[in-house]
Amino acid sequence: MFAPTARVVGIAAGCVADALFGDPRRGHPVAVFGSAAAALEQRTYADARSAGVLHTAALLGALAVLGMAADHVARRRGAVPVAVTTAATVFVALGGTSLARAGNQMARQLDSGDVAAARRLLPALCGRDPAVLDEAGLTRAAVESVAENTSDAHVAPLLWAALGGVPAVLVYRGANTLDAMIGHRSARYLRFGWAAACFDDVANYLAARATAVLVAACAPVVGGSPVAALRAWRRDAGRHPSPNAGVAEAAFAGALGVRIGGPTRYADRMEIRPTLGDGPPPRVADLRRAVRLSRAVQIAAAGAALALSAVGRNGRRACPPP
Repeated sequence: MFAPTARVVGIAAGCVADALFGDPRRGHPVAVFGSAAAALEQRTYADARSAGVLHTAALLGALAVLGMAADHVARRRGAVPVAVTTAATVFVALGGTSLARAGNQMARQLDSGDVAAARRLLPALCGRDPAVLDEAGLTRAAVESVAENTSDAHVAPLLWAALGGVPAVLVYRGANTLDAMIGHRSARYLRFGWAAACFDDVANYLAARATAVLVAACAPVVGGSPVAALRAWRRDAGRHPSPNAGVAEAAFAGALGVRIGGPTRYADRMEIRPTLGDGPPPRVADLRRAVRLSRAVQIAAAGAALALSAVGRNGRRACPPP
């Protein structure tokens, strides 16, 4: 079996596992990494960019070494271990199924009028302060989170799996986790988290734009317009403070025919975000459409990743020929 074939099988198996099981509720490797990063921060933290660079490099470097070692061992043992290792890594990195479940659960709670339960669920989707949000604010936050995380939690891991295999997926997932932990502009992390935020921006650049293209292609699934998705992306994304989140969110807004953005309250700060898209603010029905659109994009991204990985590393084999 050629290396590209083993990688294709592994990526496909990882996608199937995510679709069937979603994120493990206990002992998730990402949570283990987060705990290790938090423990290391107690020793490395200083209010300086240089400290953040060392912290980020140490953690992502360790993941790169772990990934290369796992990949090397698998390749020495043959194509099946390559496929199994790739599948396990992709399964750990993907979060599309859990994202869709959380989005649908949020929609059910809002439909039933249980705003308190919806507020309790919001931290599973994003880091905003749920206490200050009413039904409309919760709906908007959930739609924006579904859009952004379709790129971060699904398209990007698949893209890196296809391009760089196990090491690339591990480093990407670690970078995305670090960005969520220390990459925000709070007083504590403005300088210490700078390196993590910048690395995550670079790692997500291609994936965010691939997501926008797939959103436009999949827009008819939810009765949306590909042209409107592309127009909102081109017109509105550049006004968003994130070079990547704005791309995915604007494309979703255009595809859904809604307007998102505006004042955004986090636990430690308020941000005035630009508006993205045309039309009315999203309603609960639009949140359900956003979840369906996300799932369509996830399926399309899996197909694209499988096609890309089939090209392989210039035809090199997983094992030397006899």
